[in-house]
Amino acid sequence: MGNFEQLWKIIDEHYCFLDEKGIDWDAVHTQYRKMIIPQMTHEDLFTKLSEMLAVLKDGHVNLSSSSRTSFYDAYYQDYPWNFREDILYQHYLGKASSDYRTAAGLKYKIFDNNIGYIRYGSFNSGVGNGNLDEALSYLSVCNGLIIDVRDNGGGELTNSTRIAARFTNEKVLTGYIRHKTGPGHSDFSEPKPIYLEPSNSIRWQKKVVLLTNRRCYSATNDFVNAMRSIESGKIIQLGDRTGGGSGLPFSSELPNGWSIRFSACPHYDKNMQSIEDGIAPHITVHMLPEDQLKNKDTLIEEAFKVLSQ
Repeated sequence: MGNFEQLWKIIDEHYCFLDEKGIDWDAVHTQYRKMIIPQMTHEDLFTKLSEMLAVLKDGHVNLSSSSRTSFYDAYYQDYPWNFREDILYQHYLGKASSDYRTAAGLKYKIFDNNIGYIRYGSFNSGVGNGNLDEALSYLSVCNGLIIDVRDNGGGELTNSTRIAARFTNEKVLTGYIRHKTGPGHSDFSEPKPIYLEPSNSIRWQKKVVLLTNRRCYSATNDFVNAMRSIESGKIIQLGDRTGGGSGLPFSSELPNGWSIRFSACPHYDKNMQSIEDGIAPHITVHMLPEDQLKNKDTLIEEAFKVLSQ
C-alpha cells in the first residue's frame, strides 16, 4: 500500500498538468485505492499503478521497475503515421554511399528541383556547429529547404536550440516556463520568458518547410515551437499535429525502488498558450494510400509545391 500512496502523492504534489488537463486526482485515488490489496504480486501492482498513471495521458510519464517500463503512446498510436522510412530512402534520400551526405545526426541532400532536404531523426543525435556549417553551406545554393523531423521522439533541448538558432536573424521570444513552488496543483512560479538567440555562424535566409507527424514529441515539439516563433511566413509547418510533450520531466523513487518519471515544469508558447497537446501545422497533409503505392511521400511532394511558389 505504501508504494501506491507514495506514487499518488508524488503526482498530486509535483505533476504540473493536473489542473490544465482537468484531472480529479482525488477521484483517481478513490478509484484505484480499492484495487490495491496486500496479496498482489509485483506484476499485478505494476500493472495497476501503470493504469492509474495512464489517466494523465502524458508520454513523459513512465513507471520503471527492474524488468518493465510503462509507456503512454496513444498520442501517436491513435493517429495516421504519415511517415514511411522505406519510401524516404528508396525514392528520395537514396544510398548513403552516393546519394546523400551525413553530418553527425543530419542526413541532407539537394533534390533535382534545387530544393534542399535535411532529415533529423532524433534530438539525442549530437549536432555541433561545425556539422551545421557544413550542411547549410552545402545547401546554400538551394531555393528552399525541407526539414524533416517526423518520427523524432525528442532528446536534448540543446540540440533543438542550436539548430533553431540558424534560422533567425534576431533574438526572438519563443515561450515561457514555470516551476512548481509548492504541493498545490496551482502552486507555480511566475512565467519565465525563453528567448532564441541567432547563431553567430551561417544562418539560413530562405523559406523552410518543416515536416511533422504525431510522433514528434518532447524536444521536437520544443523545436517546432521555436521555429514557428521566427519571422512570420518564413517557416511553414506541414503535415500533422505534433504529439506534444511540453513538460520538462523529473524523476522520483518509490519505497520498493521503482522509479517514476513525470512532467514537472510546464512550457508554453510565446502567447502563453499550452503546447502540451501538440502544435497544429500551418498546412495539414496526410500520406495518401495511392501515393504510397507509387513510392511517393505525400508530405514531401506537397513541400516541393510550397517551396516552388
